[in-house]
Amino acid sequence: MRRSPFARLDNAPEPFGSDPWLAPYRDHLAWRASQVADTEKRLTGGKVSLCDFASAHEFFGLHRVKDGWVFREWAPNATRIYLVGDFSQWKEQPEFELHSIGDGNWELSVTEKSISHGMHYMMHVEWDGGKGERVPAYARYVVQDPDTNQFSAVVWNPEHPYVFRNPSPARPEAMLVYETHVGMAQEEAKVGTFEEFRTKTLPRIAASGYNTIQLMAVMSHPYYGSFGYHVANFFSISGRFGTPDEFKALVDEAHRLGLRVIMDIVHSHAVKNETEGIAKIDGTRHAYFHGGDRGLHRTWDSLCFDYGKTEVLHFLLSNCRYYLDEYHLDGFRFDGVTSMLYFHHGIGKAFSGYADYFGPDVDEDAVVYLSLANRVIHAVRPDAVSVAEDVSGMPGLAAPSEQGGIGFDYRMAMGVTDMWFKMFDKRDEDWSMFGVFCELTNRRADERSISYVECHDQAIVGGKTAMFTLADRAMYDAMDTRSSDPMVDRAVALHKMIRLATAAAAGHGYLNFMGNACGHPEWIDFPRADNGWSYDHARRIWSISDDPGLRYIGLRDFDRAMLSIVSRKPGFYATRVQTLRIDEMAKVIVFERDGLFFCFNFNCNASYPDYEFETRRGCYHAVLDTDSTVFGGFGRRSSELEWTTERRISGDFLKIYLPCRTAIVLERRPLPEN
Repeated sequence: MRRSPFARLDNAPEPFGSDPWLAPYRDHLAWRASQVADTEKRLTGGKVSLCDFASAHEFFGLHRVKDGWVFREWAPNATRIYLVGDFSQWKEQPEFELHSIGDGNWELSVTEKSISHGMHYMMHVEWDGGKGERVPAYARYVVQDPDTNQFSAVVWNPEHPYVFRNPSPARPEAMLVYETHVGMAQEEAKVGTFEEFRTKTLPRIAASGYNTIQLMAVMSHPYYGSFGYHVANFFSISGRFGTPDEFKALVDEAHRLGLRVIMDIVHSHAVKNETEGIAKIDGTRHAYFHGGDRGLHRTWDSLCFDYGKTEVLHFLLSNCRYYLDEYHLDGFRFDGVTSMLYFHHGIGKAFSGYADYFGPDVDEDAVVYLSLANRVIHAVRPDAVSVAEDVSGMPGLAAPSEQGGIGFDYRMAMGVTDMWFKMFDKRDEDWSMFGVFCELTNRRADERSISYVECHDQAIVGGKTAMFTLADRAMYDAMDTRSSDPMVDRAVALHKMIRLATAAAAGHGYLNFMGNACGHPEWIDFPRADNGWSYDHARRIWSISDDPGLRYIGLRDFDRAMLSIVSRKPGFYATRVQTLRIDEMAKVIVFERDGLFFCFNFNCNASYPDYEFETRRGCYHAVLDTDSTVFGGFGRRSSELEWTTERRISGDFLKIYLPCRTAIVLERRPLPEN
């Protein structure tokens, strides 16, 4: 019997619902479970599996068949539809007119010679009182014309389709996630491509120690500056990065390098664009979205899906399956889950009690959809992972569906990054060690989480990277290894410490956004009118982390060493964090995890020659030191040092040298018994 990747008794998640604070809501949880079951039965009719139901992409859209092509679209308000394109000289021709086949569905069959690989096409849709061109909802490849800026679908049926050569790596016990964006993953001031990412960026990631890449902005979005959040074509990869086969080659190469690939999937909303999107696919806004104000996300200027509608569930569930089947992805990070779960979208809402998770503000249709999406994902690929980005803290989000949860494998520990960036605004003397440690370890026992210091969110338009926040303008002239600046010294020291503390105390995984491991400066800003359409801040300056004359290389090497420490033992994230000492006055935190001892001195002035804490008897030696000169530190501790515990009546105690603003990781060797 194959062992579960999480099967470790000393940290087995508690059953969802055992939380005593959930007692008043257990009837509601049971009702939710029944709603999921009833909806699944309604969708499948009890005759097929949910996986079989989630195959709308095999029916709708353009498909090659034995004697030609068949094209289908769901457009219930349409009165007439033509397929137009290179094959019809972009004119409405009788042989390319669709006919209604009932239930709002339309169909067209054409001969083999009419359509061929590489042709561009659109739909011309008519409805009572109007007409317009539309990109089909299930189009698998959409591109933008560089001259006219117009979008169109492309027939993708190469004579020699891409064949995957490498299986997905086994699901790791702990995810070490490298969040990345293909377009800005190169140093040149331009939009990067799948091919460039495959040949240049993937080897860099593989060498860094991460085991999973999380690709942002893969789904087709009209406006590059939206960071992929305003999706128009859900079944198409972004044509600005390359072709479907080039994306497959990227995933295949990642697998060869031992990297699993998950994708940011945006099912929380859709762009309002009509011609290239599904906003008014049949002339109405309510085909896929709610009508009226409920269908408008005013903060994001986008449209909200109607998760209670069968056709919408068909579309979105099939979208999950499509990327797993077609591109061999290993899972998804669901964006904007808070916005999906609540009618108020979490805007201006302080979640202060459990009643907020079960009250009238909850969109129960969205709860059902997310539960079904996780069932589809795990049925198609049992080893796939799903990650929820939710700031509300809804209990059960990452609890197994068989226990009444929504079924995500992980949730993002979004409170950790908020805590760090709030700390950056305080004087070092005012940092609370109890506050830091509590936030780093604050998680539900029945759910798995991924922690991070920063993702792309912290640096996107208007924000700064953690390193730039800490060092500010000193980064521009004092990152040379020969320079000495107290702001940079502080920033470099804290940058290493906060990453080590976050990774070491994380629940079940750790995430970093590309470039930030080495302290990438400044902010993220995509080309737009306000910045003169500049790409200067929509790229990664990799050369700074390769230059031995700059301090970024020490931060890069530290990140690699840190990951090797937390991943050296397969069960590291399966064991609990054991608190040994939290010293508010001294600004010291000491804890143990899986036989490794993590000691942090956040004090900005005081160093401790003989800092003492109680621990297990043994001889301790350093396996990682943030102050090592290799990592841009001051080398105040010898790498040869070992410390032995002193036995007293009250227990065994260890005294170690803890310089200010440093952390050290110790490993214990038992002493022979007398």
